[in-house]
Order: sequence, then C-alpha cells, then structure tokens
Amino acid sequence: LEAGEFLTVFGPNGAGKSSLLGLLAGALRPTRGEVFVNGTRLDFGAVDWRRQIGVLSHQGFLYSQLTAEENLQFYGRLYGLDDLGRRIPERLAHVGLVDRAHSLAGQLSHGMRQRLALARALLHDPDVVLLDEPYTGLDPSAAAVLRGVLTELKDGRRTVVMVTHNLSEGLALASRVAIQVRGRFAWQGSADQIDAPNFERLYHQVVEGRA
Repeated sequence: LEAGEFLTVFGPNGAGKSSLLGLLAGALRPTRGEVFVNGTRLDFGAVDWRRQIGVLSHQGFLYSQLTAEENLQFYGRLYGLDDLGRRIPERLAHVGLVDRAHSLAGQLSHGMRQRLALARALLHDPDVVLLDEPYTGLDPSAAAVLRGVLTELKDGRRTVVMVTHNLSEGLALASRVAIQVRGRFAWQGSADQIDAPNFERLYHQVVEGRA
C-alpha cells in the first residue's frame, strides 16, 4: 500500500483477516516471513514503531471504571503525549462524545464505546490505522457517526486497513479492495475498477473459487 491509501479487506469467517491485522499491529508474530510497516521491517522487541499505529478491534481496550476522558488520559500517558489538554477534547468532539466526557466507559452504549475506542486509536495521530469490523453491532445512527469519522481518515496522510463484512460501507470508503480466502488475497484491485452493484456476485464467486 502507498501512504494515504484506504484498503478494505473482505472475506468469509476464518479467512485470516483478523490475524492479518494482528500481524500488522504486532500482537501476533509471524512463524515465517517478515512484516513491514512504513517501509521498515518490524522489530517485535522494540516499542517505538508502535506509536505509528492505531488499532480499533473488537475488544475496544477500554477500562469500564474510568470515564471516557480518563481512558484517553491513560492511553495518552502511555504514548508520552504532553498536550492531552488539547488532544482529548478534540478527539471526543471528533467522535461526538464531548457531552459524555465524564461518563464511565462501562455505562456507555455499545456504539458510544466503539466511538470512544476509535478516539483512543487516533489519539496519538498514527500513520497507520487498523480497523477490525468497526461497524459490528452499531445502530444506524452510530454507524453514520463512525462513517463520518472514517471518511475524514481519507486525508492522504494516514494509511488505513479495514476488515469488514459490510460490503456497502467497505466499498464506499476504500481506495483499494481485497478479498481474502484461506489466508491469502484471492482478489484485489483499486476501488475505481469495481462495479459496485455487482461486487457481491464477484465476492461470492471469488470465495467459492469460481472467479
């Protein structure tokens, strides 16, 4: 991927999509081969490169007994950020949670927790953003807010890799698209090559090995 591209990865359950993100995030180590991010081979024993990456996964990595603001303060200190008084209000406003800054994370709705987790993932201005099924369990209102934030990520600065089963949302955001089957990209191309109305048929053909 070139810097600034937005890759959406589709694929059936068990295709290895979450494992791919885990490798890129450093949560998993390859049994063979190497992982490169920003053109640099990852040293899994080092920590500096992790500041270049923001991750939104199923877990959310939020502490339920901390407020939304306290969660971001905690992660900001881990990243060694010294301007949290500016960053935290900006990130909460970005995801529409300014009025819930002092609410416990455990008392927020699923959609609000997902947005807070996205604010956490973007707090340190990462170069690479990894998104694992960000739309799962969101109602239409929460999905619309998330869509707006993800659209803003297409600013030419950040490289984004998103795994999703949501074909319409995934296609709308992507500059590149891949279909992963049994651990490999069985099909990939640029978004402008895709006939969106017929993509679902192409997807099933690729997954079933008929494309």
